[in-house]
Amino acid sequence: MTQGTALAPQPLALFDPSPDSTRSREQGIALVTGAAGFIGSHLAEQLLSENFQVIGLDCFTDYYPRAVKEANLTMLRHSGNFRFVEGDLCTFDVQSLLTRKGVRYIFHIAGQAGVRPSWGNNFDPYVTHNIVATQRLLEACREVELERFIFASSSSVYGDAEKFPTDEEQLPRPLSPYGVTKLAAEHLCFLYAKQFQLPVVALRYFSVYGPRQRPDMAFRIFIDAILREQPIPLLGDGEQTREFTFVTDIVQANLAAARASDVLGRVYNIGGGARVTMNEALDVLRKVTGKSIRVEYQPRAPGDHRHGGADISRAQRELHYAPRVGLEEGLRQQFEWQRAVAHRESPVASLEP
Repeated sequence: MTQGTALAPQPLALFDPSPDSTRSREQGIALVTGAAGFIGSHLAEQLLSENFQVIGLDCFTDYYPRAVKEANLTMLRHSGNFRFVEGDLCTFDVQSLLTRKGVRYIFHIAGQAGVRPSWGNNFDPYVTHNIVATQRLLEACREVELERFIFASSSSVYGDAEKFPTDEEQLPRPLSPYGVTKLAAEHLCFLYAKQFQLPVVALRYFSVYGPRQRPDMAFRIFIDAILREQPIPLLGDGEQTREFTFVTDIVQANLAAARASDVLGRVYNIGGGARVTMNEALDVLRKVTGKSIRVEYQPRAPGDHRHGGADISRAQRELHYAPRVGLEEGLRQQFEWQRAVAHRESPVASLEP
């Protein structure tokens, strides 16, 4: 299929498995919304490696350049078991997409991301892509036999929690419009689960990082600054804490939630297993990159919570989730990826540490 070409529903006949692909039939067909994004593309690749047939759906919002998302799809487009659909969940005929070839698993990763841009006149896309799109997808699922509907929620629903590490029983108090929309979408998922028996599981991600991280995210910005030998802009005093979770651990959590029994209607924290200050994270970056780092401390942004940390004991117990990639190794992988990207974009530049 030509890169950049949207897929109409008719070509989905290409998903018919060959006679010798028994395992593929057993794994079934999965829909990944937001498949061209950071997390969605990694998840789709892993599903393919485990012999799922994968339909990827994305509407290419203008939150960051389309070319970045097209690059995320590169490996996926080489698989005969992957088909890409360009469409907006708010207007696309999702039900036809689900029923024509029997989608059994939905990983709803799509959404409007970003805490800081969600204020003011920028709020409308958050309502559209986080709340309305989720409701439209849930409506489309009412007449579909699903094995599992996995919703990608966020630790932003907690805001400044009263307990650290924070467990799932803590009352959510979002500090940003973004967090409000993610919590609203989460509530919609459980509402449809209760009223229409949809097999919903929600995962609250904590500070995801790794290769293909969005251009607006902290480590992506920090490493770009290091490669350009520029100061790192850090919002706040650096003593705020975050729990960073490597993207492959997020992927494994999604697969675990899709396979585990007795988890329907449950919400799970998915964290990386360690909580650090931003200053400590910068020390790890110094070690990984072998470069001196200059930091420009800037005022804390509206909506940024002071501390974040995940109690993942429920996910460990019920999903058998165990984060595998520590911060140093994860940042090393992200640094090597960003260095390779920078070299391709500016091959004459010397990017050796």
